[in-house]
Amino acid sequence: MQSASTGKKITLFAVFVSCVFLFGCSSSPEDTQPIESQEATSTLDSSSSESSDLQVENNEQQPDNDTNQVGTDVYDPFESFNRAMWAVNYDYLDPYFVRPVSLAYVNYTPDPVRLGVRNFLANLDEPFSAVNNAVMGNGGKALDHFNRFWINSTLGLLGFIDIASAAGIEKRDKKEFGDAIGHYGVGTGPYFMIPGYGPITLREGADVVDGLYPPISFLNFWASFGKWALEGMEKRALVVPQEATLEQSPDPYSLTRDIYIQRQNYKAEVVDDEVDAEEEAYIDDYLEDFE
Repeated sequence: MQSASTGKKITLFAVFVSCVFLFGCSSSPEDTQPIESQEATSTLDSSSSESSDLQVENNEQQPDNDTNQVGTDVYDPFESFNRAMWAVNYDYLDPYFVRPVSLAYVNYTPDPVRLGVRNFLANLDEPFSAVNNAVMGNGGKALDHFNRFWINSTLGLLGFIDIASAAGIEKRDKKEFGDAIGHYGVGTGPYFMIPGYGPITLREGADVVDGLYPPISFLNFWASFGKWALEGMEKRALVVPQEATLEQSPDPYSLTRDIYIQRQNYKAEVVDDEVDAEEEAYIDDYLEDFE
């Protein structure tokens, strides 16, 4: 049974990686302005300079009409569908189910119990984080993840007690396989808004490989679902202070999408040479509670 399950996971991973490289490595829709400008120049050589200027202005305005490509990092070809799913999540599922359940868990579960559960679940991620950091060339971080896992799994009672942090080993964000391939230039691919789940990109589908490493590989469907649900409730409670920012935004969908993609690029340690300082400061303020 275990070998058959592993075979299915490997097959699913192969499909995901193929799709990720197909969409991610391919460039996003390119701006066609240079070609159009050349054609316009050759056509308007005999025209007056005034009409030529007007034509150039019209050509420069054409890319603004493309709503599926936002900036250089966000590829949202299914925006109409995604906005509909965003409305389902934001207007119905979140206020009437996800938010109250998350706050009830955070407010009524004893802090020592929550801390122990958080530590235990985070400890399960240490092995694949070590591997993915090694793939990214982060030897020091990979060693930290490895040391945290064996120390907390033994001295920390399977990870319920964070002995490693007390010993001075820094607790780091988990690194998934999608982050590793993103670090080497694989783009995020299309952006999706899933009802009841939230945002996701095609590149994240490659994270299925992380499930091949123990102890994550030992979890069945319900154990994996429980891990996802518990971690999701903690994350949802963290963003409560940011709800006002989202409500005041003229376009909450776009704000959430852009911040999510920026977060994915940050995890993949993607360096963008062209940085908008004002936008960076605004997004950093929004993400403070996640750090």
